[in-house]
Amino acid sequence: MHKDDIRPPPEEIILYEKDPKTKIATITLSRPDQLNAPTIAARLRYAKLIHRANVDDEVKVLVIRGVGNNLGGGADLAEQADMLGDNPDFSLLHEFEIGADEDVKYPPKGSYRYLAQLTQLYANSNFGCRSLQDFKKISILEVKGYCYGWHFYQAADADMIISSDDALFGHPSFRYVGWGPRMWQWAETMGLRKFMEMVFTGRPFTAREMYDCNFVNSVVPRDKLEAEVAKYANACAINRPTDTVYMLKTLFETFKQQKGEYMGSVLTGWLESMLPVVKNDGGELKLDDETFDKGVNNAVKDNDDLYPADWRLSKSGRRKP
Repeated sequence: MHKDDIRPPPEEIILYEKDPKTKIATITLSRPDQLNAPTIAARLRYAKLIHRANVDDEVKVLVIRGVGNNLGGGADLAEQADMLGDNPDFSLLHEFEIGADEDVKYPPKGSYRYLAQLTQLYANSNFGCRSLQDFKKISILEVKGYCYGWHFYQAADADMIISSDDALFGHPSFRYVGWGPRMWQWAETMGLRKFMEMVFTGRPFTAREMYDCNFVNSVVPRDKLEAEVAKYANACAINRPTDTVYMLKTLFETFKQQKGEYMGSVLTGWLESMLPVVKNDGGELKLDDETFDKGVNNAVKDNDDLYPADWRLSKSGRRKP
């Protein structure tokens, strides 16, 4: 068995604690050797914990942070390799928490529903991609290092983002697929023109750039980050009552729905369902058996080297000429 096939249980990847005195809860992403990549099971646990914190009267503020040098580099793509490979009998039932021994038959590869049922699930907050949208308390995302992919989804949906000055924001999927589930919300929070630049160039944006386009609330040096997050969390916790927060979050949710937030998720899910019909012009990076055989990290790194140094995704690549 390859070491990538041995994944820790979700309880070890997604940690949760709360302080009833302050009413501040914390979700910690703890898989630093894999850039805090959540597994499928970890994403589902993440969604359940947010739902739990939403109900819990001892929680008013939720802080989300990562262990190590980065918030995170995205989801565990290697875990999904078979989904995009040539095995015609591969099933995605596990993504829906349905066991292989249960009396459920998943649509076959080659059918529209094979991928569509999964990608359109990204619009469901129970899946762990859009979970913060239904959270009626205050959420604060602590960003450092990489904030890519699935972790960038959380940045789209958090109420506030506090970032270290060395952070990079973006989605590698803009280079190997072309889209990501929270595109509508990113366009709303970043501004359309800057987000279009990110999508079409595939380049990551720095914390300062994200602050300048009003996506990030505060940018501080790395050694000041935890103190800055604590300042924001404590101020939110002692401000108005939780009932008031709930009312205001409902107001803000109404505003976002008037702007089409959920519709945007549905449309992106539909767009992602079309991935099998996309034909490359030639030479573009794509997720297929050849890429996974080579290793996603190696394929992305080779592609990264084609870009100007200050537009590369990896911190090591940005240091090279």
